[in-house]
Amino acid sequence: MKEQRIKSMIRYIKSYGTVSLDELCNEFNVSKNTVRRDINEIAATGIIKKVYGGVVAQTQGVTPYENRDSSYNEQKKAIAQEAAKYINNHDLLFIDSGTTTQYIPKFINPELKITIITNSLSIVNEVLDNNNFEIIIIGNRLKRKTKSFVNVEDWSYFDRINISKAFLAATGISLDKGVTNSDILEYELKRRVVNKASKNYLLVDHSKFGKAALLTYAYVNSFNTIITDHDIPADFIRLMREKKVKLIQTKN
Repeated sequence: MKEQRIKSMIRYIKSYGTVSLDELCNEFNVSKNTVRRDINEIAATGIIKKVYGGVVAQTQGVTPYENRDSSYNEQKKAIAQEAAKYINNHDLLFIDSGTTTQYIPKFINPELKITIITNSLSIVNEVLDNNNFEIIIIGNRLKRKTKSFVNVEDWSYFDRINISKAFLAATGISLDKGVTNSDILEYELKRRVVNKASKNYLLVDHSKFGKAALLTYAYVNSFNTIITDHDIPADFIRLMREKKVKLIQTKN
């Protein structure tokens, strides 16, 4: 049990980059003394570094979530604006939690009558005042760090609902690993949405290409359209052409 907890703790810390001891206590439902003992073990391997009140991941990789929102901000908005062009009246949408997808509601025609299914607190706050938009929230627990709802208790819900279009985010997209995500708690939701939606749109800026995170939730050919910005590696463009996936690059 301890070994499994430490493995999960390592994955959690790598996912977020910087984590407090209190957060680890809450996440793994253990005492602070237990967390300190586990952290000492992990720190001895060089994977993490202890700092005041918490830990920092030492391994290089994906940018921690709290730093992502300010990276490539204008590009992300341009990608979201392009994605909003594909939203039509009476669509049943899933809009994923993410630092690019969160901007989609800003560009949706407010006169449209649509249903938005989401696990993102940012998106809920953005659309709350528009009575034309029906809102369905997935998950009953809020992760403050990612502003996303997790912990879906009834997965059979996805057998009953229809999703016409899904707009999804990713931590990385790799030629061999596919479309990946670093959050274990969001992985299953993304995977089910991709399998359920009639059309899937992936929104990623150029920094996500050639990177792989912890979990593969889909592959390039799971998406009808990939919307990104610029400087996409040629091998990815070839792959999308081979898989007949539409590639849209914004001008920003």
